[in-house]
Amino acid sequence: MLKRTAEQESNGVLRRRKLTTPAVQRWTDRYITGTLDLRNTEFALLEFERCRFEQPPDLRQGKLAGIEFRDCALPGLEARNLRADNDLVLLRTVVQGTVDLTDADVRGTLVLRDSTLLSRNGRPALHGDRLQLAGALLAARVHARGEIRLPGLRSGGNVNFAGADLHNPRGFALNGNGMQVGGNLYFTVCPQGNPFRSVGQVFLPTARVESDLSMRGARLKPRTEHSRAVPPDDPFFDPNATLVADRSKVDGNVNLDRGFTSTGTIRIVNATVGGSLRLSQAKVDLSGGHEGFVELGAKAGPYSDRALHLDGTGIGGNLDARDARIAGQVRVVDVAVQGSALLDRSVISNRGGDAVEGRRFSVGGNLDARAVLLFGSLLLSGAKIEANLDLRGSRLLSPGVYHRDGSVKPSLDLRVARIGRDLICAAGDEPFSAHGEIRLRRAEVGQVTDFTGAELGNSHNAMTVNAFGFQTQELRLAVAGPPRGRVDLAHARCASLADNAAFWAAHGRIELEDFRYETLAHPIDLDDDERVLVRLSWLRRGLREAYSPGPYDQFAAMLRAAGNEEHASTVLVEKQRRRYAALADGARFTAPGIRLWSWLQRATVGYGYRPTRALTWLLAFLVIGTIWFFTIPRPPESNTDDELMWNPLLYTLDLLVPIVDFGHKNKWTIGGLSQWISAVFIALGWILATTVATGLTRLLRRGS
Repeated sequence: MLKRTAEQESNGVLRRRKLTTPAVQRWTDRYITGTLDLRNTEFALLEFERCRFEQPPDLRQGKLAGIEFRDCALPGLEARNLRADNDLVLLRTVVQGTVDLTDADVRGTLVLRDSTLLSRNGRPALHGDRLQLAGALLAARVHARGEIRLPGLRSGGNVNFAGADLHNPRGFALNGNGMQVGGNLYFTVCPQGNPFRSVGQVFLPTARVESDLSMRGARLKPRTEHSRAVPPDDPFFDPNATLVADRSKVDGNVNLDRGFTSTGTIRIVNATVGGSLRLSQAKVDLSGGHEGFVELGAKAGPYSDRALHLDGTGIGGNLDARDARIAGQVRVVDVAVQGSALLDRSVISNRGGDAVEGRRFSVGGNLDARAVLLFGSLLLSGAKIEANLDLRGSRLLSPGVYHRDGSVKPSLDLRVARIGRDLICAAGDEPFSAHGEIRLRRAEVGQVTDFTGAELGNSHNAMTVNAFGFQTQELRLAVAGPPRGRVDLAHARCASLADNAAFWAAHGRIELEDFRYETLAHPIDLDDDERVLVRLSWLRRGLREAYSPGPYDQFAAMLRAAGNEEHASTVLVEKQRRRYAALADGARFTAPGIRLWSWLQRATVGYGYRPTRALTWLLAFLVIGTIWFFTIPRPPESNTDDELMWNPLLYTLDLLVPIVDFGHKNKWTIGGLSQWISAVFIALGWILATTVATGLTRLLRRGS
């Protein structure tokens, strides 16, 4: 027990005194009974080493040069409104009660290193509302049972909880609502190798950190008992969050990487991060250990909670989640990343749900997601990516399901998205694979869209690629195997098209209405007739043998623009053949006549696209007619006004040429079989001559 001075009363209470000059008062290996009462007084620098206290020291409204407790045992510390000119130190000290520093003003540093804070009666272990620190808060390896309460904290330096162990399963492990940190905020692994651990919520809304917020290597668990009801009507509430940093502002980086683990939601909503948000090699697992993060194994999911909730957050640097393992939804709606988003080799699992919900997600650089294993849907409708979206070698499996009707969501949704350069869904070390629909409706890609070596669809989804109204410069569709469903390219646009037979062998119909492409990546040579026929067979297969004129017109227009007129005519002849076949299939009684008429047009004039063939037929009929009329007797004259000699050649020519009159047709009277032959020649003449005129007109129009 401390020896009392003459100024102290004998009632067991150490009374306050006022010193005129600062001095150091040091006590070692003492048991202090009664109450150390320094309330509302000025006192020297106090140092206690290996001391035990019977009652909580009372420093309320005190003005001290400083105070230190080293290796001490306290039942609490009452220090509301304390003013300390130097450091306030609790080093390796056990406090079985509340350390109350509400509205305290410490002109130095608050040191809690290696101390143990044990709350009682549901009170906080550390109560530091509006605590003012000119220096730092050093709480490395602090061990707390109960809430660390620091709302409104103002710290001029770092706040360091490296290696700390905070345990409050009924609420906040640390409440830092509105705290302001002049340096770094650390919840990391300490130099001795102890990681920061918390059970309960680390609550940092509206916090202001002038440098980095680091939880590198930390291990977070949510509270296990809820002290308040979960709002049933709030779809954006995260009841099992381990970290809440809504509306916070961090001027530096936010580091949740290098072995960071959490079994609850990481929530950073409407926040501002001046540097990068790092999640590389992090693990956020809501499965309770059931998620194996492999393609073959447990089938956990979908999860009711979000794993990562970043809605509305602005990130000045990169979003780096390479090699991360996440079980639960990643929600990045309206998130703006000034740098790049990096997800290479990560595994994100929310089977049957939304693995990534990123409507209106914007990235100033690349969105790299190479060799990603993703269970669930990747939803990026309305996203804006200034450079590349690279999914090379990734696998998108187990897409989500719409609750309203049970239909399957797309594996990748890029509706009305804008990608400045390339969209790469091609093979890397492994093939790119998407079991559900790839939805590109009205999306725009500035340069290349690449599906080279991709494996698209499965037997459970009707639609494989939905690219209605899609626009890109170069479209590469040389897939590894036939898409296992329908492909919609209606109203899509590209400058260059690269494809292969596997794409056109899709298991469902390929919609090509108003699909426009300017050239093929590998142009067709003028003498390569075989390749034109091969592409026509691909086109028929893709259209499932149904007639659609637009794809043939587009193919022909592309060939004609390249100066390949003959092959363009071949395509248009095939178009007309398919047209008459479709008409015949839809007719009941007139089908034979339609097929005969189609054959006649194709054989004689190539449906008007082979006018030289009509000239050949005219010459052939001219020879046949001349021979026929040469073998019959000279017919009688029906017109004696003209003096003409019977000439079988000129007579046949007069029948076949409908416009020019050589006078022979009306000079002679033909009867019997020859009369019928003459009528046939007149009809053939009109058909063939009209076809020749039409073909020549078309030829002259194209040449002008």
